[in-house]
Amino acid sequence: MDFPRSELVGTPLVPLVETESPRLMHVHAHPDDESSKGAASTAKYVAEGVTVCVVTCTGGERGDVLNPAVDLPEIRDNLAEVRLAEMARAVELLGVRHHWLGFIDSGYPQPDEAGVMPPLPADCFALVPLDVSAPKLAQLIRAERPHVVTTYDENGGYPHPDHIRCHEVTMAAIELAASPEFVSDNEPWQVHKVYFHAGFHYERIKALHDALISSGRESRFADWLENWDHAGDRSISTYVRCDVAHFEIRDDALRAHATQIDPNVWLQFPASAQHEVWPTEDYELARSWVTVSLPETDLFAGVIAHTSAEATA
Repeated sequence: MDFPRSELVGTPLVPLVETESPRLMHVHAHPDDESSKGAASTAKYVAEGVTVCVVTCTGGERGDVLNPAVDLPEIRDNLAEVRLAEMARAVELLGVRHHWLGFIDSGYPQPDEAGVMPPLPADCFALVPLDVSAPKLAQLIRAERPHVVTTYDENGGYPHPDHIRCHEVTMAAIELAASPEFVSDNEPWQVHKVYFHAGFHYERIKALHDALISSGRESRFADWLENWDHAGDRSISTYVRCDVAHFEIRDDALRAHATQIDPNVWLQFPASAQHEVWPTEDYELARSWVTVSLPETDLFAGVIAHTSAEATA
């Protein structure tokens, strides 16, 4: 989605004065998503005094153990509890507030030999009606009062049913939270901007792949790039530059999700090398109720009203 410069979507909101504390909410489908998508910029904003809240829609109960080093019977048999503990550690490392939305993982269905997809479990998040799931998130939005919300695009970033549902629930909840007709314990709240995560785009993946090959390492991105479908490319509006320390926090948070992250696959070269190759985390602006001028380098661009010394003298 290409926004012309300074386009406004929705009823304009008054920017914050620069002394107000900005608030950011990430809405994710599963534990580990908060660490694999936008975690370096989360660390950056936390370090800058932004209040960051993560909402996790499901507990990841139907996930797989993706790290051979911890693929053990006692882990598989207690995966729900293990993932709760992993998430608690990641939250501590990232320094964020955290809420479970309380729904059950849908699993990632795979077609059978005939190409037929199995039905989703009846109790899963992807099948929960929006009029049940969206109000729960809307209540959290009203309670946390985020100025900026991030989630996935309408395709889920990739076609996991929980990621697609996470997008649908988030967009519905943002609208619901702002509506005076929605009754809850807190007053209506209109977020200022909504972003979709855009970290897995061709230019970044290609740059990381080339750097791995140049350094003599094997690249897990080779097949991905060879089969890349550019028809699905998205427009990137916002590049948030992070420090090496923020990338290191991201990697530590990824390691906390030991059942999901094989460090030999996902953490193939140091954060400093990754930072040198691609020092930003990237987003697609989806909605804005403040004036925007693209491209941006800050999720809070237009949200904070910066005043000069001359203007206040």
